[in-house]
Amino acid sequence: MCTNDLRNSVIFAIGDKFASDFFTGTVWLNMLTPVGSALPIANVTFEPGCRNNWHSHAGGQILLVTGGRGYYQEWGQPARELHAGEVVQIPADVKHWHGAANDSWFVHLAIEIHPEKGPATWLEPVADADYDKLP
Repeated sequence: MCTNDLRNSVIFAIGDKFASDFFTGTVWLNMLTPVGSALPIANVTFEPGCRNNWHSHAGGQILLVTGGRGYYQEWGQPARELHAGEVVQIPADVKHWHGAANDSWFVHLAIEIHPEKGPATWLEPVADADYDKLP
């Protein structure tokens, strides 16, 4: 059972469903700065159980958690549970994933650092067997 539904109580508008082969589940995206901006900022809303594939950013990324419960994991490290008010600073070229817990919506602002260094490098999906072990 889902413990919260943040679709109607987010700080920024939820945006549109984002169709991508790099997510397991449904995600909504609202770009808060124009595409091509020197500092792209997006409001990203994950339905329960939704997460992105492993990926990295050549310039790094910052996540500002604004609602729900989710996870962030760097390759080779344990997953970190995230809640509103937490900040994740992801160094350049670090393989990672982030997304919602199975029983909660999850919302964060994603800030791409140094986008001029190139787009995200998308990798394999997070294995269901690994994700399903998370509390």
